[in-house]
Amino acid sequence: MIFISILFGLLPSFLMVCLGGLIRKRLSVNAWQGLDRLNFEILFPALIFVAASSRPIELRDIASIGPLVWAVLILGLAAGYLARRFGPDRFVDFAGAWQVSWRFNTAMAFVAVETLMDPPLGELAVAVGLAIPVANLFAVTALLRGGGSLMQTVAKVATNPFLLASISGVIVGLSGIQIPQVAMAPLEMLARAAIPVALISVGATMNWGALARLNRFSGIIVATKLVLLPAFALVLGLTLGLEPAIAATLVLFAALPTASAAHVLAAGFGADRELSATLVAQTTLLAAVSLPIWITVIEVLLN
Repeated sequence: MIFISILFGLLPSFLMVCLGGLIRKRLSVNAWQGLDRLNFEILFPALIFVAASSRPIELRDIASIGPLVWAVLILGLAAGYLARRFGPDRFVDFAGAWQVSWRFNTAMAFVAVETLMDPPLGELAVAVGLAIPVANLFAVTALLRGGGSLMQTVAKVATNPFLLASISGVIVGLSGIQIPQVAMAPLEMLARAAIPVALISVGATMNWGALARLNRFSGIIVATKLVLLPAFALVLGLTLGLEPAIAATLVLFAALPTASAAHVLAAGFGADRELSATLVAQTTLLAAVSLPIWITVIEVLLN
C-alpha cells in the first residue's frame, strides 16, 4: 500500500513530463531552450533559496549532512569511472556521460520529498545546497581534461545560480534573519513555478526512445546512479544510526535521476551531447520505477 500511495504521489509529476513530450512541437527549440534558461537562472534558484532560508538551520545540520552527501557524490564519481573501458574513445565525450553517475535532478528532489509522510524540506535544501558546488566542480573538472581552461572552471562554478542561491539561503537560515514577507512573496511565487516548468521542459527535450539504447556502458552509469548510490546511502543511514530526517534525505538525494541539464554542460565543453542526453533520458525514465521503490524503503526502514 505504501508503494502504491507513493507511486500515485509521483504520478502527477511524471504526467507533467509526458505532457511536455506531447506538446514539444508546439514550441520551437529556441523557446524550450529559453524556458530551460529561465528555470536555471531564476525559477530554481528562487526555489532553493526559499527552501533553505524559510527555516532556521543549525551548524550541526551542515556538519552532519555535508560529509554524507559528499560521500555519495564521491562514490558516484568513482563507480561511474568503471564504465570508462566501455565508453567513447575521446575523454571529453566520456566525461560528458560520466557526470550522469553523480549529478542529480533538483526538480525531482523537491517533488519526491513531498511524497514522504514527514517531508524533510529543510534538510533537503541543505543537502542540495552543499552538493551543488561539489557536483559541478567534479563535472566541470572532468570535462576540463578534454578541453577548456582553468578560468572556465572557476567561472562556471563560481557563477552557478544554484550555487549562489543555495549559499545565500543557507547563510540566511544560519543567521536566523526573517526576510520581510513583502520581499519573500515574489520569491515564493517564482519558486512555485519552478517545478512544473522544469517537468514539462524535461518531457519536451527527452529522447523517449533512449531505453532501447541501453548497453553495457550506459548500464553501468545508470545502475550507479539509481541503484548503487541509494543502496550506499541506506547502509550509511542504518549503520551510523542517523536521525530519521537526515537518513531519509540522504537516501532520497542519492536515488534521484541525474540533472536534466547535464547534456547542456557537456555540449558547452565540446562533448557528445547526444550521448549525455540519452543517459539523462534513461535515468529519468527508469527513475519512474526506481524512485517510488526507494521512497517506500525510506518509509518502511527509516521513519
